[in-house]
Amino acid sequence: MASSLSFLGTIHTAISLVPVVAGAYGFVRDGRISPHSRVGDWYLYGMLGSVFSAFGLSSTGGFNSGHALGIIALAAIFFGRHIHAVQRLGNAREYLQTASMTFSYLVLMIPGLNESLSRLPVGNPIGHGPDSPEVKLAIGIAFGIFLLGLGYQLLRLRGRRVSAFAS
Repeated sequence: MASSLSFLGTIHTAISLVPVVAGAYGFVRDGRISPHSRVGDWYLYGMLGSVFSAFGLSSTGGFNSGHALGIIALAAIFFGRHIHAVQRLGNAREYLQTASMTFSYLVLMIPGLNESLSRLPVGNPIGHGPDSPEVKLAIGIAFGIFLLGLGYQLLRLRGRRVSAFAS
């Protein structure tokens, strides 16, 4: 895989850092990405820019798995932003919202890890595409962090509900 970026690739990479930073900030500040907060808006708009700019990029010359992952991430964000309108889900809405937003962050990380490890360090990249063991390991670690983080988030939500109920 080539290590140089096109102009659009550079723009796409810069735009893609917006949801990475916004999501990380939301996790640190609020313990989750709150979709209707200012951070959640930055996350959404950054993700939209990232996904749409990715459609101008393709090493295969057409629609690829990275594009599909972008659509999945946007669907998860859409779900997370609108699940509170489904009243019949009751208390599950906040859990589903948190899970879908966190899942979208994991999905964002998959092509990001692949591209980063397949390009860096320049001249001697760590990985060589999505099938390389190094990229698979990094994605596996990201998935493990996702599971631990989501478990923490859901337990934290449950704890808030229990303490609110006890008050």
